[in-house]
Amino acid sequence: MLATPKYRNKKTIVKGIEFDSKSESYIYLKLLELSKTYGFRFTLQPRYCLVDKFYLDGKCFRQTDYIGDFDVFIGDEVYTLDSKGFETDVFRLKKKLFAKRYKREIICIKSVSKLADWLKTVRKKE
Repeated sequence: MLATPKYRNKKTIVKGIEFDSKSESYIYLKLLELSKTYGFRFTLQPRYCLVDKFYLDGKCFRQTDYIGDFDVFIGDEVYTLDSKGFETDVFRLKKKLFAKRYKREIICIKSVSKLADWLKTVRKKE
């Protein structure tokens, strides 16, 4: 018997790409559409180092990474997006570490309509 996912998300495959949730796949499809309309580009699952590997008393501590859902490139700016139904304690900590190291925040997108709203705000700044 398969275990129920911890956060009730359902892995979904769209255009041969596996996403961790339906919401993430819908956001991907909307990004595809909007990128054609507005001429920006984006990448999937960008990886960011939050804490470098280090040694203490002879013990090795592995590097800690954050893997976002999307990086969106608009003009000279990079925006890291994460589709989240809700934020876990681990995610909130990684979000702080990301902001400290990269001097920008992770943008949490809860739905396709929130993505469109966010994009309108960003485009107004240009």
